[in-house]
Amino acid sequence: MSLLQRRIKRLAIFSTLGMLLLLLGGALVTKTGSGDGCGSSWPLCHGQFIPNEINAELLIEFSHRLVTGIVSILVLILVVLTWKHMPNIPERKFLSILAIAFILIQSFIGALTVLFGQSDFFLALHFGISLISFAGVLLLTLLIFEVDKKFSVQSVHFDRRLKRHTIGVTVYSLVVIYSGALVRHMEASLICPSWPLCNNSVVGLPQNLYEWAQMGHRLAAGVLFLWIFYIMILSIKHYRNQPVLYYGWVLAFILVLLQATTGALTIFTQLNLFIALLHTLFISCLFGLLSFMNFLVYRIHQNNNRHATRPINFNYKID
Repeated sequence: MSLLQRRIKRLAIFSTLGMLLLLLGGALVTKTGSGDGCGSSWPLCHGQFIPNEINAELLIEFSHRLVTGIVSILVLILVVLTWKHMPNIPERKFLSILAIAFILIQSFIGALTVLFGQSDFFLALHFGISLISFAGVLLLTLLIFEVDKKFSVQSVHFDRRLKRHTIGVTVYSLVVIYSGALVRHMEASLICPSWPLCNNSVVGLPQNLYEWAQMGHRLAAGVLFLWIFYIMILSIKHYRNQPVLYYGWVLAFILVLLQATTGALTIFTQLNLFIALLHTLFISCLFGLLSFMNFLVYRIHQNNNRHATRPINFNYKID
């Protein structure tokens, strides 16, 4: 392996982990109410590069901005190196644009929030946009690691039913993610102190917008849980001979199970910060995995269009 290959791989790993850290940092800012930690100035804090008075909220918000800047630079360098030294990967352009564009969009939303303030419904878009950027960087990293076959996907075949479920559950997961972010920004996480029902009411409807948001998210998350469980059953029945699909959907179910568990524990522990951050971590990993499954669907579609007979793989060379 050349020195250039090792450097690009290390950069890809740091960029992916940095994006994950960025997601957790954004959740930390919201969950601790630190969004106004730097006042109404951006990108500086209270109009200063190093504020005179530092408190916990300011430290959290300023650290998040700093991490955003560092990770953005790492991803930009990764994109440049990928475009220059991996010209034979057709997906590199789309994934690179996806990663950079959505980092810029989420930064722009963050700046607008600080400078002008925004509604909860608008702010809820922020996390989903960051997740899409994370997925772009993650997939780019997987492509880079396929260069020396450290990560390989071979003989993957979807039937039409599994393709539809894969695409559908991924799109639907964004709805669940948005509803969860909306609950967080509305500060409605504890509006229903019991779980899974609101105030242990079996037949009573939510009484206000906050309860509707909370119970709507729980219902949406429940559907996602059952949907992924169904896809896992299909994979166990029909795809035992394809480890990528078999283990991929088993892992997806484990992640959505952990997501549901931490969601319930968030209520029972009265918004314990560690549990809440785990909740964010599991949905981020789940969306990354679902994005990878969709990438497989895309590659199979491309191969079918070219009437290719070779297995699906990512075998490309770094110049």
